Amino acid sequence: MRKGWLGVAAAGALAALTIAMACLDASVPRAKAASASAGKRAGGDQDDAAIAAVEGRLEAGRKTFRFETFGDEAFWGGTLKLHQAIEGQAHGGVGPGVSPRTALAVGLKVDVDALPKQVVDALEAGQVNLDDPATTLLLLKQNAVVGVTGFPDEQGNLRAIGIQCALCHSRVDDSLAPGVGHRLDGWSNQDLDVGAIVNLSPDLSAVASLLGVDEATVRTVLKSWGPGRFDAELFMDGKAFRPDGKTAATLIPPAFGLSGVNLHTWTGWGSVTHWNGFVANLEMHGQGTFYDPRLDDATKFPVAAAHQFGHVRNDPDRVTPKLADLHLYQLALEAPRPPDGSFDPAAAQRGDALFGGKAKCATCHVRPLFTEPGWNVHTPAEVGIDGFQASRSPDGRYRTTPLRGLWTHPARGFYHDGRFATLRDVVDHYDGLLSLGLSDPEKADLAEYLKSL
Repeated sequence: MRKGWLGVAAAGALAALTIAMACLDASVPRAKAASASAGKRAGGDQDDAAIAAVEGRLEAGRKTFRFETFGDEAFWGGTLKLHQAIEGQAHGGVGPGVSPRTALAVGLKVDVDALPKQVVDALEAGQVNLDDPATTLLLLKQNAVVGVTGFPDEQGNLRAIGIQCALCHSRVDDSLAPGVGHRLDGWSNQDLDVGAIVNLSPDLSAVASLLGVDEATVRTVLKSWGPGRFDAELFMDGKAFRPDGKTAATLIPPAFGLSGVNLHTWTGWGSVTHWNGFVANLEMHGQGTFYDPRLDDATKFPVAAAHQFGHVRNDPDRVTPKLADLHLYQLALEAPRPPDGSFDPAAAQRGDALFGGKAKCATCHVRPLFTEPGWNVHTPAEVGIDGFQASRSPDGRYRTTPLRGLWTHPARGFYHDGRFATLRDVVDHYDGLLSLGLSDPEKADLAEYLKSL
């Protein structure tokens, strides 16, 4: 439909131009009309080619987001041997293995669209043994575990396991069963217990060596993260806990609604492309190229500086060629609209007026981006919170988080560490910080507006 609209608009505009020129000068040579016609065809061809190219790149980016491991199976399988824990001793691995029930309990999701009809029918009929690790292996063979790929050996057992972007930044709609449904790309997986999953590894010696601690300490830290959290900076600065003793892990952010937004992490490390390169190379342990000399600061980033994480090179580079299309796909992920009945429309309308007026929210959360166009970060004092997490970033600031889709991630609280349990708590915080003088009904209306975004 879009191509047709473009074609009609272009033809209409060129026809009007031709008539106007004819009125001005009836002696316009036929050659000029022919030239205009040729130009129309060339322009139309160029438009069609651009649209086709974008559609192809979006599909390539989606495949990267969902299925590309960047070669990280060499780490998760070869180094951590996580596949052995998934298989269990009965299937060539170690320990009891990971059943589907256990996998779902730690937040892994199953893509119903990847399952054969007979498997879907059996699941609906309750005829699938969710306590048998063999069923997990079957799901991996069907490439149905969101964000995880199993690599079989010649005997059909697992030789390695790899992970993708979708592991942390996708959910499912639970249409078949809790944790089983159609993919929701870009949604933060608030059920995913990354620490518990990594802790299944029978060999964490490489992580312990990297951090300069013993394996028991590594396992204690991983257990402290909890569902919906991950600590990307741990492997840069080695700080596992905040000064108050709580975990230093932050909430997994959504990956939707980022188009037009300058910085894309809680503390403004960089753009989508920067963070994709950072995560693919340094967190997922893919085999690529990454450059960030800020990580050479041995005072702020002692672990990263010691291991030259700001100067990563691999040949072949399995990351960099994928970044452009991945970037395009992520920017195309719109924030989902809240479902009917999830907020009070009348209260939200009143909150809308407060957002742009008395509450001063729009000063920083500029509509329609709901963040500042430009350098969208603030000091801890401006935000009114401690600076621990900001101090772990290059610039020591917090990003003005875009607000669309807030309704999708309330389970673990709000802000980077979930310190505010509800949106009303967030409103109360800024009412006190900025001396806004909001009444209780106004606060309630403002919270309803935030739910409506």
